[in-house]
Parts: sequence; C-alpha cells; structure tokens
Amino acid sequence: MSALWIAHVEVTDAEAYGEYAKRATGAIADHGGVFLARAGRYVQLEGRERARNVVARFPSLEAAVACYNSSAYQDALSYAKGAAERDLVVVEEVD
Repeated sequence: MSALWIAHVEVTDAEAYGEYAKRATGAIADHGGVFLARAGRYVQLEGRERARNVVARFPSLEAAVACYNSSAYQDALSYAKGAAERDLVVVEEVD
C-alpha cells in the first residue's frame, strides 16, 4: 500500500534550506518518492500555519521510512536542522 510523506515547514534560513531541498530531492526519488505538492498555494483551515507544505507519495510506508533513515537523506537533513521548523509524518493511503 502506498504512503504519503507530509511535511509542514517554516523556513528560517532560505539558503541552507535550499541546499537541503536540493539534496533531499535525489534521496526521495531514489526510494521511489514522487512529489505531489511542493510549496504551492494553500489555505490553512485549522492548526498551526507553516508557509511550506510538501507531499510526496512512496510505494509503501516502509519505503518512506527507509528514505528518511538513509544516509543520503540524513546528509540532506543536516542542512535543514537550524534552518527550519518542521513537522513530518508518513501515513498509509487508503485502498
């Protein structure tokens, strides 16, 4: 069953976060991830607003978690630490 990686982000250092995004793109693709939404227009209806919202679809929950734990993604993530406030969740899609 496929899974969605959903991130809500408030960028505080655009240069460093840009480097994260560049590096993370390859790591995500290497694990079968495909972006469905990436910093496009949005309407915040409830909860905490964060200006950058990203959704990627992975072949499975396990593939998404393996991506997050991969050395390539962890290297990319080192550029995001201190450059953004983030919430990230992976959820299985319904059949």
